[in-house]
Amino acid sequence: MTVITIRQRVEDYLAMRHALGFALVTEGRLLLDFADRLDQDGQDTVTVTAALAWAAASQASANQQARRLGIVRVFARHLHALDPACQIPAPGLLPARAHRPTPFIYSEADVAALVHAAGTIAAPLPSATVKALIRLIASTGLRIGEALGLDRTDVETDTAMLTVTGKGGRTRLVPMHPTTSAMLAQYARHRDRLCRLVRADSFFLTAGGRRPLQRGVQDTFARLLTHADIAAPAGRRRPRIHDLRHSFAVNTLTDWQREGVDIAAQLPVLSTYLGHSGPEATYWYLQATGELLGLAADRLEPVQQKRS
Repeated sequence: MTVITIRQRVEDYLAMRHALGFALVTEGRLLLDFADRLDQDGQDTVTVTAALAWAAASQASANQQARRLGIVRVFARHLHALDPACQIPAPGLLPARAHRPTPFIYSEADVAALVHAAGTIAAPLPSATVKALIRLIASTGLRIGEALGLDRTDVETDTAMLTVTGKGGRTRLVPMHPTTSAMLAQYARHRDRLCRLVRADSFFLTAGGRRPLQRGVQDTFARLLTHADIAAPAGRRRPRIHDLRHSFAVNTLTDWQREGVDIAAQLPVLSTYLGHSGPEATYWYLQATGELLGLAADRLEPVQQKRS
């Protein structure tokens, strides 16, 4: 009788989910790693013990370990229908922390230092691409995947408008500041002069004419942080390129607080602009920094004094 490996089970599962329209990029990579571990250990099905050992063996945070176990749990539910011996890890075995880590908020000087550091990249087109990406994300709050996913037809510099494909394949229109639009138009002209052999419809290109990979951009950004001498305070998570998005959201809310804008009324606008599924996801930014909480408290104090 032919023995079906766990990796084959995972590959069949991923093929089925992909056919239904699920990307499962990170989930697929992690599940294949889990399957290879079980196959190497000679196990022919999923057990709770093996799932816990694999999820907790990484140097990941508690939240990431809980997510790893959750990915296995979903696969195990599927496998249990085919193999009754498969064990399904119960929820809560690796509880995640309830709070999100405080984001690193970049100042204008930090962004300028990062752009300057990107200018030191020896290859002209990669240098121009990374500079434009940093400026775009800092000024619009796009996710890095959304920025890299932009095609040429998605960027309308004449009308200062982006057509962005976000999570779940949802598209939204993102207006740009005129200076951001002008910056992208300048990048496009520079890109077309430097890259004669284009292999993708991507707005941003590598030196080889292809769409940049997210992992490669993140690795480059990590080196730029060192070059720009930007580091998180002791005990805090190191800065990431995704924190440019957090910085945009926090700075927008901070400006609104200072200007006396009705945050509750405007928050759905920011939520839509950022591509959140709902305003509740954007409310988190209201407690993201001490400065924002302080400004909120300053606005509430006169109201409380009137009531007392």
